[in-house]
Amino acid sequence: MALRRDPNTLSNYDVWRTKHTTANLRVDFADKCLRGSVVLELESQEAGSKEIILDSSYLAVSSIKLNSTPSEWQIGERAGANGSPVHISVPSGTAKGEVVKLEIELATTDKCTALQWLTPAQTSNKKAPFMFSQCQAIHARSLFPCQDTPDVKSTYNFNITSPHVVVASGVAAGTEAAEDGKLYKFEQKVPIPSYLFALASGDIVEASIGRCSAVATGPNELQASKWELEKDMDKFLNAAEKLVFPYKWGEYNVLVLPPSFPYGGMENPIYTFATPTIISGDRQNVDVIAHELSHSWSGNLVTSCSWEHFWLNEGWTMYLERRIISAVHGSDAHFHFSAIRGWTALEEAVAEYGKDSEFTKLCISHKGIDPDDAFSTVPYEKGFHFVFYLDRLVGRENFDKFIPFYFTRWTNKSLDSFEFRDTFLEFFGTPEYASLKDKISEIDWEGRFFTPGLPPKPEFDTSLADVCYELAEKWKGTDFTPGASDISSWTGNQVLVFLDAVQDFKEPLTVEQSQSLGAAYGLVESKNAELKTAYFQIALRAKDTSAYQGVANLLGEVGRMKFVRPLFRSLNKVDRELALKTFEKNRDFYHPICRQMVEKDLGATKAA
Repeated sequence: MALRRDPNTLSNYDVWRTKHTTANLRVDFADKCLRGSVVLELESQEAGSKEIILDSSYLAVSSIKLNSTPSEWQIGERAGANGSPVHISVPSGTAKGEVVKLEIELATTDKCTALQWLTPAQTSNKKAPFMFSQCQAIHARSLFPCQDTPDVKSTYNFNITSPHVVVASGVAAGTEAAEDGKLYKFEQKVPIPSYLFALASGDIVEASIGRCSAVATGPNELQASKWELEKDMDKFLNAAEKLVFPYKWGEYNVLVLPPSFPYGGMENPIYTFATPTIISGDRQNVDVIAHELSHSWSGNLVTSCSWEHFWLNEGWTMYLERRIISAVHGSDAHFHFSAIRGWTALEEAVAEYGKDSEFTKLCISHKGIDPDDAFSTVPYEKGFHFVFYLDRLVGRENFDKFIPFYFTRWTNKSLDSFEFRDTFLEFFGTPEYASLKDKISEIDWEGRFFTPGLPPKPEFDTSLADVCYELAEKWKGTDFTPGASDISSWTGNQVLVFLDAVQDFKEPLTVEQSQSLGAAYGLVESKNAELKTAYFQIALRAKDTSAYQGVANLLGEVGRMKFVRPLFRSLNKVDRELALKTFEKNRDFYHPICRQMVEKDLGATKAA
């Protein structure tokens, strides 16, 4: 019998495992719901099993058939963020290995946390509504009953009917005429966990950006998005394939979403869902695509078995992203420069939680908590530093041989941190690596997994960062006169390192300095949300009231939590009234996940 090691699922996936899923759904923009049926093919893991339990959350289920026959079923009491179990009777039991089919008729409700519905007015060309999904971490259960755990992987068929263009996390397999629109078909032949189930529908057009890649977005954004991404797409893909092994998914496309999308990107297979903040007109934020592409190996092919081991997805992906970036730029200094930025973000996250917080551990206990509450920079950057530590310990040449071994061993599977440890020790336990035995025996696996706070800080190559710190030092004196030439030759990321350094000053800038910095470096008028957010943090710390409305305006233009949550927290400290007013004004603009997290940040939960 399979292990049941995910505390954030109510399903009995140790007894049954989903092998294939067929989603036959209609996008109903009028009622803002998906309705139709989902067919689950489940394999029995033991003889005599007489009950299937699935995850659900605020779903309207109308009927369930077992092998085409109406079944007995009931939805149990809600268990907080884990939702409500769906109990389905299997009266005659089954033999081990037997596959049954469940056909579930359902509709999503207005409490669905996986979907956001935008009116035409909320899109750029104002012509059509837009819908998109976001299932990570445990929101797929609000779309249809399923085994909503990363420890179960299924192949998929999508049959989606909509009056507007549809994309999904599968390879397009044709369209057919249908009542009130078209039937869009997609196939996902590589097994994926439920959190990678993805749909979007709206006024979507596409353009090629590489040998197996397209960008999809609204008509108004297509040319700008194409220009932003086409220069680097194949370079990223070539570098990733050289580092790991050839891309397995057929196509790699990018859907640039409306601005309310809450993340930088979501690694949905075939179609990465991306924030429009990467389309900044300067190609300075396309590293997000290197990150999401890296997930095609780390997370999507090889997956953490639960959110307690999320670092296996994100820490590895940060490592691969930085290796790709350094390969494209032809210098390991770029790897270190990105890691320096990440270290700063990790320090901030640890300070925010407190150095002894459970949420600063590499492996976080998720018993009784919502995985969204534990989502932070920590699994990304602390996870990266553990992978980077192992890289340095055994040497880059040796570690590069381990990378394809690891991803080959666990392709299409899920694992925990201890299985990762065992795989590493197996690879480096062969006679070929006998000279590394003493070094490897020194690895404190338990300490790395379960010690809270910051990991040991490595020695970074600071060659690309030193100039940023030197300029920051000049701003410690009130007599410094800035000019645009100070940063004219820099990348956007170098400007961010400079701004982060200024933000970390023991004493904040004066109001006059804050205003001078924004004006001299063009930050107030920048179209780059990364730079603008970093500048506004400095202005808020300086209590520069002239910037407050600019912060409020930006919070009405972007929905990416990386920017929204820190800006709201900082604005709340200096002008709570404006923070609350801005949140209420934009409440419906934000994705449900973002809205829920900001409510918690502000202590502004709306009464039900």
